[in-house]
Amino acid sequence: MAQKNKNINLIDLGQKTYQEALTIQEHYFNQIIDIKRTNRREQTQVPTENYLLWVEHTPVITLGKSGKDKHLLLDEKQLEEKGIEYYSTNRGGDITFHGPGQIVGYPILDLDNFFTDIHKYLRFLEELIILTLKEYGLTSERSPGETGVWLDVGTPFPRKICAMGVKASRWVTMHGFALNINTDLNYFNYIIPCGIQGKAVTSLAKELGREVLFEEVKSRLIKHFENLFKAKFHQVDY
Repeated sequence: MAQKNKNINLIDLGQKTYQEALTIQEHYFNQIIDIKRTNRREQTQVPTENYLLWVEHTPVITLGKSGKDKHLLLDEKQLEEKGIEYYSTNRGGDITFHGPGQIVGYPILDLDNFFTDIHKYLRFLEELIILTLKEYGLTSERSPGETGVWLDVGTPFPRKICAMGVKASRWVTMHGFALNINTDLNYFNYIIPCGIQGKAVTSLAKELGREVLFEEVKSRLIKHFENLFKAKFHQVDY
């Protein structure tokens, strides 16, 4: 078995369209898969790389594998008028919105370097969000049966602050999480977020009553990511 590599290359892509970021994700994802296939075929032990991509998307609505088109409340013409792209994707989950003011994290990890448990992986992603929000004085939690991170679960006013959806093949992950920071929440009126009716969406800025610095949130996310995954991040250029 190849040596476990717990270093993670951190790449900040800035603002990209969904398709641009997906192409970059798939590049690294396929690169890792190819190394694992070669190791198995040739009985070599070349270590695999791990990546975390930061991106802020231009406005886009994406539909996951378990999603339903009826959860999109706009037609093609309305999407075009509002400058919103629309994609069906191969991630898990239902429908969600990505756009300016939102931190999207795409971990492309070889879980053979960490632990081979997708359930644990999703819980760790949720936990790093929960721990980060705690630093802002917010108590967030999981909602039973609903992936992601929420506020005020079990009350009449539950609010989702972070959506998640992942794909994994040969224990290599892609897609990830979208944390609302200074997001224009009006965009979520155009969908039934994650296919869940009667529950609101919120942002860090809305909960705190002020805008929040992206870089501050990212540094806190990285700290908790390193602690949970026992990893070390290294900033690299794309």
